[in-house]
Amino acid sequence: MQFLSTILMVGQNGQANPSFSLIFMLAIILVMWLFLIRPQAKKAKLQKQFSDSIKVGDKIVTIAGIHGRVNKINDDNTLQIEIAPSTYMTIERSAVSMEYTQEMQKRSGAAQK
Repeated sequence: MQFLSTILMVGQNGQANPSFSLIFMLAIILVMWLFLIRPQAKKAKLQKQFSDSIKVGDKIVTIAGIHGRVNKINDDNTLQIEIAPSTYMTIERSAVSMEYTQEMQKRSGAAQK
């Protein structure tokens, strides 16, 4: 009987053990951190590094799907991109999509080979 009580984490008076509840809550928080918060923070850090590494002449894709080449980097954290010959557009650095830009670079690299 005592073995069953230990497994169910029930005390002598039939109440749930408060330390089990605390351990269970900490385990839930740990799992949420491992599977939700940590990957998002890592992805945000990679996006920031990518955004900071953009230079003049890079081909980029915005989150809206606009393809262009960086023509000028402004001081106010914006980029001037050329989307067609003599057609320029000013966008925020944060509007550049890391995933689409890297995919486009992979495709153009494979096409050149």
